[in-house]
Amino acid sequence: MGEERPRISVVVPTRGRQELLRECVAALEAQTVAVEVVVVEDVEGRGPAWARNEGVRRATGEVVCFTDDDCAPAPGWAEALAAPLFCGVGQVATGPVLMGRGATAADRAWQAIVGHLQRQASASGTASPGFVVTANLAARRELLERLPFDETFPAAAGEDRDWGERAARAGAAQFVPGAIVLHRSGMRTGDFLRQQYRYGQGAARYRRAEADRRLGALSFYRDLIASGLRAGPAVGSLVCAAQAATLAGAIRETAKTRAVYGFLRSRA
Repeated sequence: MGEERPRISVVVPTRGRQELLRECVAALEAQTVAVEVVVVEDVEGRGPAWARNEGVRRATGEVVCFTDDDCAPAPGWAEALAAPLFCGVGQVATGPVLMGRGATAADRAWQAIVGHLQRQASASGTASPGFVVTANLAARRELLERLPFDETFPAAAGEDRDWGERAARAGAAQFVPGAIVLHRSGMRTGDFLRQQYRYGQGAARYRRAEADRRLGALSFYRDLIASGLRAGPAVGSLVCAAQAATLAGAIRETAKTRAVYGFLRSRA
């Protein structure tokens, strides 16, 4: 008899980060259950949404998990994350993304923002209904085949919000506290703010994709800043700065889109 095919596939999008990728794959090979590892090298810069869809096309598992090349899933991650899906408790699961040793203030600010979005994913007035972080995500393959990531998002910004919101219509994601992914630490403040600017651009594309997507309630942003301040003044200050950077990115993307539409109308 041939070797039994793993029931879990793990898709890892990557582009030009071989050393980090090796660490990620080593962590996946140390999982408590056998997993099929599908690495998708985005050579042409098509974006992470394309890479994840391509990974799903190559994967053979009943459940497909996703993580990033700068992450190291903890032992038992895949088994814990896939468990509710195998038991029929929903079609999507996600878990916490934590920073490793030596985390900078920027790392902790990123974690505070992502944690808040995850906690608020099903709350009334959230800015990101159904939010899932693609560094720690699992879904049944039939859902992913029916609901692929939107490849019109060119970067790692907004495509996760878009997919999570659409997937939430099929049922809320199960949050699995024990399915932990460690994110590589060492982010600098400038890199963090540039990332948040890109997130703002992605947020504008996210809202443009469907007319009924709106900004979150004021309480959402108030609680976000409060969560940052609870982690200390340096983290709180960066969470506030991140909101300014995100707003700037959204304004820039909106202005650029209007300029393109105006040009096309003038040529019609």
